[in-house]
Amino acid sequence: MMKYGPLKIFSGRSNPLLASEICTFLNVPLGNATVKQFPDGENFVKIDENIRGSDVFIVQPTCSPANDNIMELLIMIDAARRASAARITPVISFFGYARQDRKDKPRVAITAKLIANMLVAAGANRILTLDLHAQQIQGFFDIPVDHLFAAGEFYKYLAKNVNTENLTICSPDVGGVKMTAAYADMLACPFAMVAKRRIDSETVEAINLVGEVAGREVLLVDDMIESVGTLEAAAKIIKDNGAKSVRAAVTHGVLTESGYKRLQNGCIDELITTNSVPVDPRNMNIKVLSVAELLGEAINRIHNHESVTSLFKIKGY
Repeated sequence: MMKYGPLKIFSGRSNPLLASEICTFLNVPLGNATVKQFPDGENFVKIDENIRGSDVFIVQPTCSPANDNIMELLIMIDAARRASAARITPVISFFGYARQDRKDKPRVAITAKLIANMLVAAGANRILTLDLHAQQIQGFFDIPVDHLFAAGEFYKYLAKNVNTENLTICSPDVGGVKMTAAYADMLACPFAMVAKRRIDSETVEAINLVGEVAGREVLLVDDMIESVGTLEAAAKIIKDNGAKSVRAAVTHGVLTESGYKRLQNGCIDELITTNSVPVDPRNMNIKVLSVAELLGEAINRIHNHESVTSLFKIKGY
């Protein structure tokens, strides 16, 4: 088994607070690097300490602005490789372009595969990520991928703050049924499903509800939230059918301005999300859970050649 040098953690500019929390959990200093942008928009990266032979982890979710953050990550990987790091692991707590994972229309790109190729070409040796939009993206890489789930963090919060005896887990669309069933099994709750019709990129119409929600607290689960169209349409039809309250547990809060507006004026009583990407609570009913310990424990186990299986298993999923 190959031995690596000291553990080094660096951060790009997309989520430095998450990187800082991970370093606090692991009791290691955040690595020194200069990461900036020139006036013409070009990125510049310089590793400001010796990392020869080190086991390097780079925390950089590829959230908005996705193209800038992806390019910054690629340059950081290349800088670490050229500085003779023994192993380089991008910690991509949110994997941008994950929805472009198949050719569902003529003459479109499979951009998630392209990003995987670029990361490997830049010098990544393995990937650590969280709640991929499509699990098959793991197979786009020819290097190891450790795929974690935030469900355990949601479970700890819900068990303390929600009456699970009167809780129904609901999928906001057909594609989320498998995840919903896993949450329902984990929390020992019944589950429901909403069928939707998409009108455009930000507008969704809920057309049918399968399952009993009258008089119950309902938890919508999804992997990411952006414009909030799907969840808002689902919450409306659920409340129209007599639900007491509607919460949403979503790993990646990639919220747009229209998304914040829908949350403020809509039917979702509480959004529970994580700090996989920066989230601005804006004095709204948004609860942000930290995934720093989950990612930190995975980093520690990877560095020490220990199993991470128990970290990414969800019963039934």
